[in-house]
Amino acid sequence: MQLYCQSLTRWSRLPTLEVKIGDLLLGNFHPIRVQTMTTTDTMDTLATVEQSIRCIEAGAELVRITAPSKKEAENLLNIKNELRRRGYTTPLVADIHFTPNAAEIAARIVEKVRINPGNYIDKKKFELIEYTDAEYDEEIDRIRQRFTPLVKICKEYGTAMRIGTNHGSLSDRIMSRYGDTPMGMVESAMEFLRVARHESYHNIILSMKSSNPLVMVQAYRLLINKMQEEFGVCYPLHLGVTEAGDGEDGRIKSAIGIGTLLEDGIGDTIRVSLTEDPEFEIPVCNDLVKRYQHRSQPVAAIPPVEKIPYSPFEYRRRWSRILPRIGSSHVPVVVADFTNAAAITREDLTAIGYTYDAVSDKWKISDAAADFLYTGDKTIDFDLPGTLQVICDYGVWLEQDDQSHYYPLFEGAAYDPAGDRSGILNFVAVDAATEEAIALAESLRDDATVVLCCRSSHPEELLSIRRFIMELMIRDVRCPVILTVESHHTSIDEQLIQFSAEAGALLLEGMGDGIWLINDAEKIVNLRISGRTYLPVRNNHQFLNNTSFSILQATRTRISKTEYISCPSCGRTLFDLQETTARIRSMTHHLKGVKIAIMGCIVNGPGEMADADFGYVGSGPGKITLYKGKEIVKRGVDSAIAVEELIGLLKEHGAWVEPVEPVIS
Repeated sequence: MQLYCQSLTRWSRLPTLEVKIGDLLLGNFHPIRVQTMTTTDTMDTLATVEQSIRCIEAGAELVRITAPSKKEAENLLNIKNELRRRGYTTPLVADIHFTPNAAEIAARIVEKVRINPGNYIDKKKFELIEYTDAEYDEEIDRIRQRFTPLVKICKEYGTAMRIGTNHGSLSDRIMSRYGDTPMGMVESAMEFLRVARHESYHNIILSMKSSNPLVMVQAYRLLINKMQEEFGVCYPLHLGVTEAGDGEDGRIKSAIGIGTLLEDGIGDTIRVSLTEDPEFEIPVCNDLVKRYQHRSQPVAAIPPVEKIPYSPFEYRRRWSRILPRIGSSHVPVVVADFTNAAAITREDLTAIGYTYDAVSDKWKISDAAADFLYTGDKTIDFDLPGTLQVICDYGVWLEQDDQSHYYPLFEGAAYDPAGDRSGILNFVAVDAATEEAIALAESLRDDATVVLCCRSSHPEELLSIRRFIMELMIRDVRCPVILTVESHHTSIDEQLIQFSAEAGALLLEGMGDGIWLINDAEKIVNLRISGRTYLPVRNNHQFLNNTSFSILQATRTRISKTEYISCPSCGRTLFDLQETTARIRSMTHHLKGVKIAIMGCIVNGPGEMADADFGYVGSGPGKITLYKGKEIVKRGVDSAIAVEELIGLLKEHGAWVEPVEPVIS
């Protein structure tokens, strides 16, 4: 199998061609560049300049500005001149959809243009058309004729270009031959890249964006293999999860998609797309990038594997033994870590999804309720809800008179000499970085009670754990694996990124039957995300539990809540996107498993909301178009009543349920 990166067990940047964007060099082992996109009206020169400056001063190395028509493209000159007059030389990028004429104007003004091959020439009509080979070739010729003028302008003016494929806006032609697939995304970009190469133009960056991190990751990997196979070189890659959303969910989804690729040395520039002011995207980008700034320093070698026992280009969950509540036929479990709790009360369990009602003497259980509670050396002196099981230290387990809710945790090699063990579940902690880890796992191959809690003390934790799980697959060791990630960062943002990048990446590979996140609340000194207070320390258990379920949701391995696909806003946005997103979320957050897209304009709307069940899309000033899947249901809805109309649409199609009290145990 051809590998998509330099190594699966040793971090190394993927070699790419060097691209010049103004005075900025990108690719070819230059630092990973961070960028963002303005949300102002491009025709409002002063507002766009001011917001660009805020982004630049926050650390943006490129600033993208929408140019949906010729007039916006022409106004880029005024924006650029004013920025240069004020002493800012950061390269500007024109974002183009549908309008080749606007791209050709912008390419003479700014340092880079971004085109979407799905709608630059093609007009997506969501029609499945069967093309003969001859008809398909005719379409390629049409692309060549229409796209070549832009390529020649970029070559003449020294303008860089990003060919940016979006999962949700593949052309009908691509859809007819490749379907709504990662390979279709790759071929969409390759058609345009071949035209550019024919003109000897190579100042190109590529991207494969999707709101689904799994689709995004697979598309980038396939693209790398395709470029290496066809050209023998790779062009620089711009990483991003499109329409990631806002708040913690947006950060988690972005960190999973972008972080998974960065962990393999893939990526030359990144943009985190949040439904927030663009300057708030930059700190998240910086936190992601700095995880890899020192990876080139020598570390202890992780032994390579003889073969890759899975396909990195398609999702297939590792087959593990099916045990009570955990294993291949179960969704991944969540372990709530109460190691540092002085004591554990009924009230403490509210943070992990269990609320006790003293009047009825019942527990209310939420959809995001942890499956296991790790108590360490502590015992529980009250009756637990029936769905919550306890993991505790071996010595504590031995002392329990009633072990029906309790299971022991052993530290590695301590399991073998233990005299008493559970006849149902035994949790064994292993450090994937140690030499004895594989031998220990092999010795437990036939034990039908063992669950491995896998962590790593190696600086490159994900690579170490992935290698360990690959060895389990090669050696046919089918013990379920709980991914154990411990963060020592002192800010919530950095912890979110570490948890998401490390656990999320493995879940996208199909590796992991559970997730166990650990931190030390007392060490967290930064409790703010993008200027907003996040959580007080006393709610640290809630933070870890919410993060665990959000990671599982973003990797589509366990659905516990409504999913929102929300664009980051730009100059095309036709309503207050942040306020509307918050309002829709407040009214629909209880609709478990429903995917709702909230898109600022018709450019991003019908395409980029991809696999959403319902869509709320700006179609004109104060006007909304509502979608069921990819079909328009209502046009021109007044924005004052559009949220209520969306609720009506959900009810009409059986997706609405009235909010109810949590399940009672």
